[in-house]
Amino acid sequence: MTTVSSTLRVPDGHLHYEVRGRGPLVALVGSPMGAAAFEPLADLLADGFTVLTTDPRGINRSPLDDPAQDSTPELRADDLARLIEHVDAGPAVAFGSSGGACTVLALAQAHGEHVRAVVAHEPPLVALLDDRDEQYKKTDETIATYLGGDVLGAWGMFMEQANFQLPPGALEHMFGGERDLQQIADERRWFEHEFRETTRWRPDLDALGKARVIVGIGEDSAGELCDRTSRLLAGALGTDPVMFPGGHTGFEEDPDAFAVRFRPVLDAIG
Repeated sequence: MTTVSSTLRVPDGHLHYEVRGRGPLVALVGSPMGAAAFEPLADLLADGFTVLTTDPRGINRSPLDDPAQDSTPELRADDLARLIEHVDAGPAVAFGSSGGACTVLALAQAHGEHVRAVVAHEPPLVALLDDRDEQYKKTDETIATYLGGDVLGAWGMFMEQANFQLPPGALEHMFGGERDLQQIADERRWFEHEFRETTRWRPDLDALGKARVIVGIGEDSAGELCDRTSRLLAGALGTDPVMFPGGHTGFEEDPDAFAVRFRPVLDAIG
């Protein structure tokens, strides 16, 4: 199977993207996760679909002219619309996970002509929560801790806020010791320019009510922050969420099981 990798120039930077397979277009997007995180799932879907993946703006192989520019769902949605138009295989089913779920929701709001449907998997829509002010404060404290140099402390605060349960020593294993320089750069960009802008984004529920929106939740995510926000979104749109295998990053944890559950969703969209 051939994967075509290329770069698209946009007004304020460059976007790395990859295309594989043949058939109806499916876009797989994250934030801050890039194309590499979706590669196993993309390979599994490429026998029946044209699959588009990308590094979001400012991350890894998608540099910006101004590295200090904040990354918002609206800007990332505009990027995705440009990519869909560029590969000339749309309209697409756009699957987004975490911050990428906010991206595809913003895409449906502003660029509906480029999508047949969006699948928003665990969007961190903190603005929908009754305790959003408390959550905003926690986010600001976490960002300040990271920018103050306490990397492990910041990740611990993030995991606690998200209600992710990790085994003992996991934080040190994931974020301590020698680390890849690109990973560190992407991590810092997310904390400094993306975390706050994504979680404080408020979707236009009236506009989304006119689009085809499927809300996805991981079966292992019960009680987590994004389980709460996803259920609120589904309820506001008058739909039932679709349950997917695994947790917040189930597509990466077990792509085979995820693909088995995802294919019927894609078939139903048509």
